[in-house]
Amino acid sequence: MAVVTKNNIFSIAPMIDVTDKHFRFLARLLTRHTLLYTDMVTTGAILHGKRERLLAYNNEEHPVALQLGGSDPAALRDCAVQAKEYGYDEINLNCGCPSDRVQNGAFGACLMATPELVRDCLRAMADQPSSKPNIPVTLKCRTGIDQQESFDEFLHFIDIATDSPCQTVIVHARNAWLKGLSPKENREVPPLKYDWVYQLKALRPQLNIVLNGGITSLEQAKQHLQHVDGVMMGREAWHNTFFLADADAELFDDHHVKADRIAVSKAYATYCAEQHAQGVSLSVLTRHLLGLWHNIPGAKQFRRHISEQSHKPGATVAIIEEALALAGTTE
Repeated sequence: MAVVTKNNIFSIAPMIDVTDKHFRFLARLLTRHTLLYTDMVTTGAILHGKRERLLAYNNEEHPVALQLGGSDPAALRDCAVQAKEYGYDEINLNCGCPSDRVQNGAFGACLMATPELVRDCLRAMADQPSSKPNIPVTLKCRTGIDQQESFDEFLHFIDIATDSPCQTVIVHARNAWLKGLSPKENREVPPLKYDWVYQLKALRPQLNIVLNGGITSLEQAKQHLQHVDGVMMGREAWHNTFFLADADAELFDDHHVKADRIAVSKAYATYCAEQHAQGVSLSVLTRHLLGLWHNIPGAKQFRRHISEQSHKPGATVAIIEEALALAGTTE
């Protein structure tokens, strides 16, 4: 049977321009156990760019996984070694993103057309020569590309890819349409195939199968966990972040005192002050608070103040306290 770690049960999906280290710090104020992912980082950016800026994270973020985008096994191995040196808890290969940018780089969802290459990439990523213990390698993919409607083709891809040290597969339960749809449409238009993911787990019980796609509540997550090993949630965690405060009790059986929205906002304000002093844009930091204040009394006033004030010259983290006051929640 697959070895299922506690943190595999529930995770937040890697999302470009969303799951940066600031969002992950905020999420960790709400949940101790949920596995957090970086947004995708390409091998070229790590090997030839500003590595520290791309790979550095806050120690509070653990457990945290790095998602890599690339298709060259040697480059992926080198990046995996870097990830291990930085102390990440997992390395994930992106075989699910359908955007033009990743297609032009010959990685992401288009890699599903070459399962042998995916296998070789995963094998290379697991080859992490150093004195530190190896960290797990995982795969994130779709149920297929374009108009593929054969479960057998999907299963064939999984079988070849997992002929490697990778034994955890995260499946976004939709096909990726490589032409004709925007990335946003690719998250919504192709029909969901939860039954395919359930069937995959039934046929390959030795694998750790995590389901992703269209999940918007912890109750839905619990229902899926009757069929698979783990659940990954995406955009809902960005738009309605405070639900994460219930994740530890609902999914991990850890009934610690639930995080308080106001206290979390103030703790994050302290973090923002530290980061802003180091040169991080205030708007980059405070945008993550918008999802924390969602669909509750005072949320509209809070969100409007943050959105309007964070871009102004001379703005400081005092705008967070001001927003709390406008929302009538400064106690």
